[in-house]
Amino acid sequence: MIMKKNLLKFVLTVTLVLGGVAAYASTASAHGYVSSPASRVFKGTELGGKLNENIGDAAYEPQSIETFKDTFVTGKLANAGISRFSLLDEQTAERWNKTDIKTGVQPFTWHLTAPHSTTTWDYYMTKQGWDPNQPLDIKNFELVTQQDDHHAIPVENPTQLVTIPADRSGYHVILAVWNIFDTPNAFYQAIDVNVVK
Repeated sequence: MIMKKNLLKFVLTVTLVLGGVAAYASTASAHGYVSSPASRVFKGTELGGKLNENIGDAAYEPQSIETFKDTFVTGKLANAGISRFSLLDEQTAERWNKTDIKTGVQPFTWHLTAPHSTTTWDYYMTKQGWDPNQPLDIKNFELVTQQDDHHAIPVENPTQLVTIPADRSGYHVILAVWNIFDTPNAFYQAIDVNVVK
């Protein structure tokens, strides 16, 4: 009888510990999104004006597009390969609401729900002549701006200045990547823009 009680206590303890670890992991994975110009996922939330419809679970977790650094899977750039956010990777010329921006230096602002020590903020942009009716592929992007934060912990709403190349016009996608210093992960945000002169 004593042995059964001890076994039951052990099982309950392990369950509580593992449950706590799982709860911590789920909250620790929710950290930030691009609020301006509003990202594809943020535009699907109430705060983002519900300008993008039918984005599934991502509407409730715009800050959770997180996976390993340098993860650029064709057709899965906008959801960082997270299957429950797969609707973010639908791609046509008309699927997503676009924000007008100009060429030259433009401010991009993140909203961080849990700031982390940061290595770099990277901004990739589709090349002129890309096909907006094909799945997003990193080979059709180029790095247009990288800001090194030297492991600093950012403020809640950090802004980086991103250079939009002069040869861009019309619909483009910008992939914003927040690379974390003290974990192997990064946060990914697709931003649909219309470049106007």
